[in-house]
Parts: sequence; C-alpha cells; structure tokens
Amino acid sequence: MLHTVVLIPGDGIGPEVADAVRAIFEAAGAPIAFVEHPAGQSALDRTGELLPETTLAAIREHHVALKGPCTTPIGTGFRSVNVALRKELKLFAAVRPVRNMPGVRTRFDDVDLVIVRENTEGLYSGVENEITEGVVTSMKVATQSACRRIAEWTLDYAEKRAHRKITVLHKANIMKLTDGMFIREARAAHEARNSDIAYEELIIDAGLMRLVQNPADFDILLCENLYGDLVSDLCAGFVGGLGVTPGANIGAVDAVFEAVHGSAPTIAGKNIANPLALLMSGVMMLNHLAETRDDPKCANVAQRIKAAYDAALSDGQTTADLGGGCSTSKFTEAVVTRLA
Repeated sequence: MLHTVVLIPGDGIGPEVADAVRAIFEAAGAPIAFVEHPAGQSALDRTGELLPETTLAAIREHHVALKGPCTTPIGTGFRSVNVALRKELKLFAAVRPVRNMPGVRTRFDDVDLVIVRENTEGLYSGVENEITEGVVTSMKVATQSACRRIAEWTLDYAEKRAHRKITVLHKANIMKLTDGMFIREARAAHEARNSDIAYEELIIDAGLMRLVQNPADFDILLCENLYGDLVSDLCAGFVGGLGVTPGANIGAVDAVFEAVHGSAPTIAGKNIANPLALLMSGVMMLNHLAETRDDPKCANVAQRIKAAYDAALSDGQTTADLGGGCSTSKFTEAVVTRLA
C-alpha cells in the first residue's frame, strides 16, 4: 500500500534537501508516493500566488504533506506561508522534538525534549491596527476551546509515547486573561484525565532560566503560540541548531511536516545544504502514517532511516554546518549506504 504525500520543496535550498529526502525514502523502500506542489516565493514567481489553492486542495485530499523551507520577508511584504497553512488547514498543534544527535558535540549531552505549541492564536493571530500615526497595536487572542484542545492533545501525545511530565510555560502573572485561560484549561484537562503524567506550571522567564541551567529537568513543554516559537528555537540550540531538529504541524484531519530552518538562499544550488532536518521531519511523518493508518511498514522504514542517519553522524559523515566535510549529495549517499 502506497501513501500519497504532498511534497512542497519550498524556496532556496528547499528543492535540494527535498531531492535528498526523496532519494533516501526510495532507497529505504518507503511506501510513499510524492506529488509535488509549490508554495512560497517560488510559487509566487510561477503562479502569482504565494499559497496556490491547488496546493491546499492536494493537502486536503491526501491529508499529509512534507514541506521544505519557504521564504518569509521580515517587516514588509507577504505573510508567512507557514502561518497561512496552519490557519487554512486548522493545524493547531506544532510539535518540535529536540534531542542530542550522535556525533554532534554541544554543551549538553542529556537533552530529550518535545515542545508542543498552540499554533492558531496568541499574538500570531495577525490582528494588528494602526491607531494613529506612529502608534500600532497587536492583539493577543485566546479562546477557551483552543486552549483546552491543545492541552488535551498534549496529554494524548504524552500518554501514547510514555512521557513522564508536562510543563506549561506562561506569563499569567501579567497577562491574566489570555495566559490565565491557557493555564486554567491545561490544569483542568490534566485533572479531568486523572493521568499519571506529572504536571507543572512555570512563569516563562523563570522557566527559560531553568531550561538553560539543566534541560534534562524537562520532558514536554506546552506553550502558547509566541512562547512556543521562541522556546523551540532556544532548545534547538542545545543540540546543534535548527539543522538537526524536525517539526510538525498537526490538526484533527491534516498534518504538515516541515524543516523549520530558513531557505538559506545564499547557499542554494551549491550542494552544501544539510538535508537532515527535512529528513527527520520525514521520519516523523512516517511514524504519523504508521499510527493514523495502521501501517507497520511505515514505522519500520522510519526506524531504519533514523538508525542510518544516526550512524552517519556517529561516523562523522556530516555537512559543514555540523563540522563535517560532506556535500548534500555525499551525506545522502552516507545515509543510503547505512540503511539496514
């Protein structure tokens, strides 16, 4: 049985790392049929649309996508493709696993975290107004239903994967209504579940201090939208950066798995980009398909690919951003030759 997956190569280095992932999936015998659709600057140049309706329709039809990095202008220009995808497809849970990788030396050697981020509300709702010249406001939005939904989803995720603790990060001492609602709903969901999973709440500034003191104190971090964005990048720094961390955006029906690093246009086409983050996101996607479509072959292939890239990293077969000398194609070959 083949699972059709929408592949969005993205911009900059996106097509190169997407090709690397395709090659590794094919070599591993992944039961995946990719259908390619554009988004981002490349789609805008080609179709006049940043996020073509045909791309959205394909994801709605097949329910799963793998997305490379898309360009987002800073301060001006068009809105983020990532934000548009989350809103259009109601992808309310952003999931970012962060763990130490073999052969990648960092200051910490005991990091194994998952950041779960509410993906649809908060300051990223995009409700901004210019009140008068030189004065603008940005509205932080929170709804009880969305706060409860992400709390219950996180509990489900933790129980399925045998996690030990959920830490909710907030600033409810200042934002008593929005962040207050977030922690009240998280607390109520945990109490209603009568779960064995430990639960704690931390004001985010104190929580960040504890994180950098000892990441091993934490397991799952549950955050509202803005905090989750910041915390996930901070935690990626513990293990080597965004090039070694995968990401997923999951809703009730659809899911988009993505490399969360930038499109790096200055190195595009030079065969030096690191495809690991998109590959790791592809492994997350395979595990998602194994779970949601009851296909053990997907789980088996995911395990084999993970073991292969772990082995390549252990053997020093890495790209320059991780201190190695591999090109994109050479790293791809290194993973393929280590597939069991």
